[in-house]
Amino acid sequence: MDLTLVQRENSILGQDFLTWLWYASEKRDGMFSSKTGQSFALHVEQKVSVQGGEGESLETATVSSPRGELAEAKTGLRTGKKVNKAQLRLEIDQDAWQVTLKADDFGISGLMTPKVDLRDQEDEDPDSKFLEKIYLLEKWWSFWTPCSPNSSSSASRPNGPRRPRPWAPG
Repeated sequence: MDLTLVQRENSILGQDFLTWLWYASEKRDGMFSSKTGQSFALHVEQKVSVQGGEGESLETATVSSPRGELAEAKTGLRTGKKVNKAQLRLEIDQDAWQVTLKADDFGISGLMTPKVDLRDQEDEDPDSKFLEKIYLLEKWWSFWTPCSPNSSSSASRPNGPRRPRPWAPG
């Protein structure tokens, strides 16, 4: 199969997904639930890029709005454009993550984790803030990956079986 055809198909799939995600988040007021039944909020906000056409007639409109209005991008959708890059905000419990997702390759950039406030714990380990950030990254990552931390299935893991954790039931 031609590499450019594969890249084009991947881009179309990514654009369809991001466009649907924006539509679904607006329709549901951002409320979703995971396969495990955990509720979470997901919003497309502040920065969106829409794209339409092919070849020399390819047009891209990037909209940035601190208030999240994004009216020009919505107008682009009405004219047949699709989302090719979006800034997403994921909220689980009281934690919120922000990330930019590209349709071409589902590449992420600008990941912002929830703020870590350790002012009340002045006598704590100096690495506490760093370790708290790592915990929040792991929480975000485990939410998006199909294998849960307690999963024993190695078929879906690209690097083979998960090493047993000392705290896991034996």
